[in-house]
Amino acid sequence: MFDVHVHAAPDVIGRIGYDDEICARYAEAGFSGFVLKAHHESTVGRAAALARSSGLDVVGGIALNRAAGGVNPAAVVSSLGSGGRVVWFPTADAHTQETAALPRLSDLDSRLDRAVLAVPPVLTPNGKQSTEISLVLDLIAEHDAVLCTGHLSGPECRWLLDEAQRRGITRFLLTHPSYTVPGMSVNEIAELAARGAYIEITAYQLWHQPGMTPARLAQVARAAGDRLILASDAGQPDSPQPPEALLQLVAALSREGLAAGWLAAAASEIPRKLVLS
Repeated sequence: MFDVHVHAAPDVIGRIGYDDEICARYAEAGFSGFVLKAHHESTVGRAAALARSSGLDVVGGIALNRAAGGVNPAAVVSSLGSGGRVVWFPTADAHTQETAALPRLSDLDSRLDRAVLAVPPVLTPNGKQSTEISLVLDLIAEHDAVLCTGHLSGPECRWLLDEAQRRGITRFLLTHPSYTVPGMSVNEIAELAARGAYIEITAYQLWHQPGMTPARLAQVARAAGDRLILASDAGQPDSPQPPEALLQLVAALSREGLAAGWLAAAASEIPRKLVLS
């Protein structure tokens, strides 16, 4: 199996284990690798060190939040040029995160302002921001990297898919679109899957999303079809260990009548090919 979304310490918020401890769990569970994500720093160096020490395929990237300078081409050049494979558009600093009152770095220090990030069509583009967003997309295309939509809204995700496809980006992953942010409908998800977007469902949604059920996630899975990707998004102290979280998600969806082979592929070959091939 291959998990495209996991968090570990060190981080600004509590995590269930440090990088090496989480990596050992994946090795013990027989996973081939995982993608290490952090909201407020690049994980490329950390992932490379884990890959060298463990023999697993551990991959890093960068989330374009305020700590990275926002949608910042310089941060993307640094990350992808160092071997990063994934670029997440704003997550913790997306405007949706603030509107939903979900955790932000600003919560940790009142001296930080609460400025938020967006892309068109929410953002009215000025010249500089529009140029920087375009350059980030061009860089993702040039490096054949994975574009993840982060916590941006449904209209922004649709805009990003339009722009990505115009540039020939094929590795396009909707980050947990049925989660609180962005809160997309099953019909919206089906539409973007039909257009070529990969659709992520996470185990985190089972443990922490108000009102979410395996039955609702099964509807999303059916809408995704062969573009489905299952991930843990685990690492929180009150979640299962990340490999176990992903296995529990697969089991929960299987109990909803979804085909075991399809679910297994969505947690193994499909995400691995998306990130590594």
